[in-house]
Amino acid sequence: MIIGVPKEIKTRETRVAVRPDGVKKLVDCGHTVLVEKNAGWLSGYDDAAYKSSGATIIDHPDGIWEKASLIVKVKEPLDSEYKYFRPDLNIFTYLHLASVPELAEALCKNKVTAIGYETVETDDHQLPLLIPMSEVAGRVAGQVGTYLLHKNHGGKGLLLGGVTGTRPGNVVVIGGGYVGLNAAEVTMGLRADTTIIDISDEKLKYIEKKYEGRIRAVRSTPESIKEWVTKADLLVGAILVAGDRAPHVVKQSHVAAMSHGSVIVDVAIDQGGCVETIRQTSHDAPTYEAHGVIHYAVPNMPALTPHTSTEALTTATFPYALKIANEGVMNALEKDRVLAKGLQTMGGKVTLPVLAKLFPNLA
Repeated sequence: MIIGVPKEIKTRETRVAVRPDGVKKLVDCGHTVLVEKNAGWLSGYDDAAYKSSGATIIDHPDGIWEKASLIVKVKEPLDSEYKYFRPDLNIFTYLHLASVPELAEALCKNKVTAIGYETVETDDHQLPLLIPMSEVAGRVAGQVGTYLLHKNHGGKGLLLGGVTGTRPGNVVVIGGGYVGLNAAEVTMGLRADTTIIDISDEKLKYIEKKYEGRIRAVRSTPESIKEWVTKADLLVGAILVAGDRAPHVVKQSHVAAMSHGSVIVDVAIDQGGCVETIRQTSHDAPTYEAHGVIHYAVPNMPALTPHTSTEALTTATFPYALKIANEGVMNALEKDRVLAKGLQTMGGKVTLPVLAKLFPNLA
């Protein structure tokens, strides 16, 4: 199989989808690997490392997309890449189609087979290819929120952990999954007053037991969200509904009631965000203000830490990419029901049930 690894073009995206050691394993199995020039540079892997592993370095993305039957990426294709779509093309990457209907339409129109990392799911409902980046994004959210609270960045000038004789900051995390727990651990470590709100009683019991009161666990209801959001100095949106759009549980009225200079970091922005006032931003222009509250909604937050992020991501994704290459797309999907959950488009239709409900015209 010819596998293509293009350079990521999303704003300031620094990760790469396959490391040089992964290239070597693919080549050793008899595959051809095309890597775009400087694709791994920002993650710490130069072209020489790819060449020595057996890759062919291609100067222009045209040569990658047009020759490869399997494209392995990090982030979803952007509109400038839609021209490469064709019926015999297979793509393995994060897709997040719920928030990008135009991408879903382009994939279906061109009958591309697209497998999304974010919906590859185990029998116990774990998302093994989403977890690594959720952990990174959660930790980055806590760090970014702390930074944005500084006065010179428009925040209220609050030190989250406080000092002797002052109050610590209030951090509220909506969602107790991997993103939420990692964000809360960062702010707890800074000695902030940290609260996680979640709908699962089982998750709340887990939080209470694990953190022994150092992180407050609150049952999610419209009333509790309103109460705690309005108290927050830093609010982290960490809701995940696999493959679906995130619900807007934080309303505009809640944001309007937050104190001036507070900060919202909505990690759920990949799936549309869980805050009513949120809109997607970028690493070039990461924030905006609404109701006196700073909003941060960069969809590729792990790009801030490419060394860690690329290593964590590719460790999780590569075994599946190798399986697809070795067995062929259809055989791999038929034999591996975990991987099969990642299939989102094929033969001109949306195949993932949750997406079929969102896009009935494509199902």
